[in-house]
Amino acid sequence: MTTEVSVKITYFYNSESPDVDNMIKPIQDALKGIVYEDDSQVGDTSSRKSRIDGVFKISGVSPELAVRLARGRDFVRVRVLSAATHEDLQ
Repeated sequence: MTTEVSVKITYFYNSESPDVDNMIKPIQDALKGIVYEDDSQVGDTSSRKSRIDGVFKISGVSPELAVRLARGRDFVRVRVLSAATHEDLQ
């Protein structure tokens, strides 16, 4: 992508969870050159954590996400959205 983007990060966990603010920079840096040209294109970032055995609601669950949740192991879900259209680019 070459336009401004929004990054949404959710850490699903069963074990100890890192601070959500400590997850943002390494993930945004890892996406550089793969999803977008430079992390300076990130205009908005949100991050949160959720226990896998907790109560939460997710709309439009993809088969991949459902499998990850069913496995019950820690994982990170990263969604990159075009800031111009807010189109989900999962």
